[in-house]
Amino acid sequence: QVQLVESGGGLVQPGGSLRISCAASRSIFSIDNMGWYRQAPGKEREFVARITVSANTNYADPVKGRFAISRDIAKNTAYLQMDSLKPEDTAVYYCNALFNNRDYWGQGTQVTVSS
Repeated sequence: QVQLVESGGGLVQPGGSLRISCAASRSIFSIDNMGWYRQAPGKEREFVARITVSANTNYADPVKGRFAISRDIAKNTAYLQMDSLKPEDTAVYYCNALFNNRDYWGQGTQVTVSS
C-alpha cells in the first residue's frame, strides 16, 4: 500500500506561483507513476501531470509550459510547481500513485487563484 499526503495549497493571485507537495509512505522507486489530478467545483476530476519511475513527464494541455512536476527521491516526495496561475486553475489538487497496478490517492489540497 501507499499513503499519500499533500501539502502547500492556498490562495494566490492570478499570475502568481505556488508549489504543492506529495509525500509518499514508501520509496518513489517502488511506485510506477506519481501524478497530480484536480477537481474544480461541479466538474469531474482531470489529469494534470505525471512523472514515471524513470523520470519521464507528461502534462495536460491546459498546464503545459506553466506547471512542472518533479520529485525528491531522498524525501519520497513529488512536487508540482505551478506558475502563471489562472483563475481556472482553481481546484482541489489530488496526488496519485500507481503501485502494483492499483491507484492510490491523497486527501487533496485546495488551490484558489483569485484577486
